[in-house]
Amino acid sequence: MPSLSRRRFVNAAAFAATVAGFPRSGSAAGYPSRPIRLVIPYGAGGSGDEIGRPWVERMSSQLGPTFVENIGGAGGAIGTTAVAREAPDGYSLLLGNGSTQVIIPLTTANPSYSVGDFRAIYRLISSALVFATHPSVPAANLKELIAYAETKPGTMSYGTPGIGTGNHLVGEMFKQQAGGLDIVHVPYRGIAQATNDLVAGQISLIIGVMSVQLLQLSQAGKIKLLAVTPEKRLSGAPDIPTAMESGMPDLSYEGWFGLFAHKMTDDAIIDRIAQATRTAMADPALQAAYRAQGMEPDSDSSPDKFQRIVDATTASLAPVIKSIGLKSL
Repeated sequence: MPSLSRRRFVNAAAFAATVAGFPRSGSAAGYPSRPIRLVIPYGAGGSGDEIGRPWVERMSSQLGPTFVENIGGAGGAIGTTAVAREAPDGYSLLLGNGSTQVIIPLTTANPSYSVGDFRAIYRLISSALVFATHPSVPAANLKELIAYAETKPGTMSYGTPGIGTGNHLVGEMFKQQAGGLDIVHVPYRGIAQATNDLVAGQISLIIGVMSVQLLQLSQAGKIKLLAVTPEKRLSGAPDIPTAMESGMPDLSYEGWFGLFAHKMTDDAIIDRIAQATRTAMADPALQAAYRAQGMEPDSDSSPDKFQRIVDATTASLAPVIKSIGLKSL
C-alpha cells in the first residue's frame, strides 16, 4: 500500500492530467465562448464612446456578442485598473489611450497599475495635436512664434485640457526644445473652454486635438493653425506643416486610442482579437465615421506595431514628466 505522501502525489498527478485535458480560461481553445466586455474608462457620451462603440457594433459578426461598459473616474484610472485586475482570459478588454497607458502610471505617486500591466492588441485611431494661435499673434509658423515669444517672456500663455494631459506635455516639450521659452501654461477642464478663450483673445495659444471645429475656426479667420505634431502632414489638412518641418526636428507626438488586454492573456487570443479588428477596420464606412470626427483610422495595426507605438510614447513623455516634476497623489 503506498504511503500517504505517495497517494497524494499520485492523486495530484491524476488531477493535473485531468485538468490538462480542459482548455485553460486564458487559452484560445473555444474563444470566445461568452460575451466580450470592452471597458471604456470614461463616462458615457464622450470621445471614448465615439471610438469604442463602432468597434463593438462590428464585433458581433467577428467575435460574437460584445458590449461596452463605461467605468469613468480619476481621469480613466478607475476603469483601467478594473481591467488590470480581471482574469487574463480575453473577456475584459480596455479601450486605452496615451493618458491611461502612459501618463497616469508615470505621474501617479502610488499607481494602481503600471505601464507593463497590459498587452497592446490594436490601435484603432490616431489623432494629431495642433498649435493654434489668436490672429493677433504675429506668427505664421513655429519659428516666428518662438521669435515672438522670446520678446514677450512671461506674458504669453497656452491653454490645454489640463495638467498632465498629452497636450500639456507637448507644450512643455515645445518650450524646452525652443531653448526654455517662458510661456505660461493655463489648464482648463476641457479644450472647448480653452478654444473659446483663444477666440476671445484671453490666451495666446492652445495645443488642442485637431478637429473639424478648429479647421472651421481657422477658415473663418478666428484662429491660426501653425503646425501639427505627427511626423507626417494630415490627409484632411495637408496645408498645415508638421512641427518637425517647422524647425522643431525632435517634436513629434500622436494621440491614439486602442485595444488592450491583461498582460498574461494568451497570444492566440490577442491575435484572434487583432485579426477580427483588422477586418472591421477595413470597412470604408467605419473609416469614414472616424475621419468625420477628425480622427485617423488605423487599418494596418497589429499587437507588435501598437506596442512599439506605446513604447515610443513612453520614451517620449517620460523625460518631460521627470523634468517638470509632475507627480500627483
